[in-house]
Amino acid sequence: MYAIVTTGGKQYKVAKGDIFDVEKLDAQPGDKVKLDVLMLNDGKKTVVDAATLAKKKVTCEVLDQFKGEKVLVFKLKKRKRYHRTKGHRQNLTKLQVTSMPTTRTAAKSASTEEAAE
Repeated sequence: MYAIVTTGGKQYKVAKGDIFDVEKLDAQPGDKVKLDVLMLNDGKKTVVDAATLAKKKVTCEVLDQFKGEKVLVFKLKKRKRYHRTKGHRQNLTKLQVTSMPTTRTAAKSASTEEAAE
């Protein structure tokens, strides 16, 4: 079972217990963070209905705040004697997935919405 979640303008494929790095979030280590779900899959059934998944969240625990590896940016204009080297280290947050919604609960809420219409 896995889910596609979004944070920081990027999408991540996660499963329960996974540890992954995302763009920096305003949270301290030990805090719980809820991420928006774009898709749920349990191996047999896939749920992609935006209205159903709007209520579903993946809960993650913040493990660490850290800086990523250094990325070097080198600028050069040949024959002009111009060259610059700069470095950048992105602030990141390490998350661990603690709980995920199931496709059954997502499917039940979708079927009750269809029945109500």
